[in-house]
Amino acid sequence: METIQVVLDTKLLRAAERLAKRQKVNRSALIRHALREHLKRLREQELEERDRRGYMAQPQREEDFRLWEDAAAWPEFRSPRPFAVCLPK
Repeated sequence: METIQVVLDTKLLRAAERLAKRQKVNRSALIRHALREHLKRLREQELEERDRRGYMAQPQREEDFRLWEDAAAWPEFRSPRPFAVCLPK
């Protein structure tokens, strides 16, 4: 691990200190966790945007997914004999 220096405004620093205390971690651990989560969300947004651009460039056609609708449909269930209720004697 490396040590860096980060400048925070007073309000943000106080909020981080309060949260770190509630979470029972030090500020460095809190900031590392927050940065990891932020980077993860940014990566997810990038991937979603890439997919969105791909679908806009090459939209799906109805025939592309119609084949799968039949395969995904539940077949009708018909019991070979009527449902019987068993009552205790």
